Amino acid sequence: MNQSIGAFIESGKGVLGVEFGSTRIKAVLIGEDHTVLAAGGFDWENQLRDGVWTYDLADVWTGLQSAYAALRGDVEARYGVKLKKLAAMGVSAMMHGYLAFDAAGRQLAPFRTWRNSMTGQAAEELTRLYSFNIPQRWTIAHLYQAILNGEEHVARIDQVTTLAGYVHWKLTGRRVVGVGEGAGILPIDPERNDYDQAMVEKFEALIAPRGLSWRLRGVLPAVLGAGEDAGCLTPEGALLLDPTGETAPGAPLCPPEGDAGTGMTATNSVAARTGNVSAGTSVFAMVVLERPLSRVYPEIDMVTTPTGKPVAMVHCNNCTSDINAWAGMLGGFLAAMGRPAGAGEIYPALFQAAMRGAKDCGGVVNCCYVSGETITDVAEGRPMLVRTPDAELSFENFARSLVLGAVTTLAAGMRILAQEQVRIDVLLGHGGFFKTPGTAQKLLAAALNAPVSVMENAGEGGAWGMALLAAYRVRRTQGETLEAYLSERVFGGVKCVTEQPDAQDAQGFAAYLRRFDAILPAERAAVASLEA
Repeated sequence: MNQSIGAFIESGKGVLGVEFGSTRIKAVLIGEDHTVLAAGGFDWENQLRDGVWTYDLADVWTGLQSAYAALRGDVEARYGVKLKKLAAMGVSAMMHGYLAFDAAGRQLAPFRTWRNSMTGQAAEELTRLYSFNIPQRWTIAHLYQAILNGEEHVARIDQVTTLAGYVHWKLTGRRVVGVGEGAGILPIDPERNDYDQAMVEKFEALIAPRGLSWRLRGVLPAVLGAGEDAGCLTPEGALLLDPTGETAPGAPLCPPEGDAGTGMTATNSVAARTGNVSAGTSVFAMVVLERPLSRVYPEIDMVTTPTGKPVAMVHCNNCTSDINAWAGMLGGFLAAMGRPAGAGEIYPALFQAAMRGAKDCGGVVNCCYVSGETITDVAEGRPMLVRTPDAELSFENFARSLVLGAVTTLAAGMRILAQEQVRIDVLLGHGGFFKTPGTAQKLLAAALNAPVSVMENAGEGGAWGMALLAAYRVRRTQGETLEAYLSERVFGGVKCVTEQPDAQDAQGFAAYLRRFDAILPAERAAVASLEA
């Protein structure tokens, strides 16, 4: 078996997917049946510099090269061959944010990631202008805020893009993004699968008095749908991917997508009435709509699938970062006790203890905000654990408050979709939050008061979803839709486990949510009085 896989890889038939997640860059190689043949990764972390959540672009290339080198090493160890040629590849990354370059390709400002909440004025003005919710993290909001701030670099802009768009550009020379990624830059016209032209014109009229020399469409990446030609790996791009020079150029690339698009793809949630919850550093739910919502909601982002179908997105900046911090502290405590334990022991113990806690956490409330949260109108993060004097501070209640606190803001946003009577046939969970089987999944079902399913391959994640989009680029037949390709060729025999909401858990979460709402003024006060 390994020999046949080795020959498959050696002949250049493997498909590569890469995703730049918020804490890990991952590369996977998939085979003819779309299963993962090999993988490699690189850990990285955003930094708060001068009040801006950012990554150094040098780390983008260090991370990509390290992840790809690790994947090549995995191939050689498993199959005894060297990976030198690819059938196709695709790049994904955290959506939104702001990367600006001049005509010589020089970076003009620090990379401003999705995690920043510094564009309140711009987002509010654009939302009003468009009668369409423009979140603070969207690229157009960052661009307009830079203009409002009078930032010197704005006059020299030649290109504004996202992280996925940037990496794709450097690998191929093409300034393009997938339609799902483009929907986090500027709203998409669903009839044309392109930026909404009326909104483009309104933006240009808005900034006309500034006398800037560039036009909006000229600086934004072009939009492409799933399966379209997005260029090939250039010789320069091949060396950026693999500095050893052993990987051949020429592999076709699919349009780069954001983590929302890869999440939808990796969970087969691209058809109407399907949805998924991606839970890691951030948490967001995506629901593919049958019809538009009745009005604009600041808590709901309207984006698209990789094929341009309208999607309601509830995005929260905070999920597992605070859990990770507490897990690290607990690991330090165990080490001090002379009983050291690794993450593989600490996280399961934490999540399993959460299942034994009081349904409402016994009066213990955790606000997991490491960064700001637009949905609850919190400008910056100040993680807080709050309890009443008579609360029962057991380890089980503490653990449950961490897990529920990680999804409380998401639940508040999802209830808007319930009020809109949005129909969801299946809601699939994926991401690190679901690694401990049957725990977070069960509590999320209670928080959302809806069944939550997890596929047996949910751990493959966004890099695998990106590899599927790259495979679709080169393997689809004439007229084969992405929905059909995924349902029939990829997910036909995949099993999943579904947790129904438990009535007592749901009641307990409702009580917890009321306490969470009650501590939000204290969270805002902490932001105002306690400097980061």
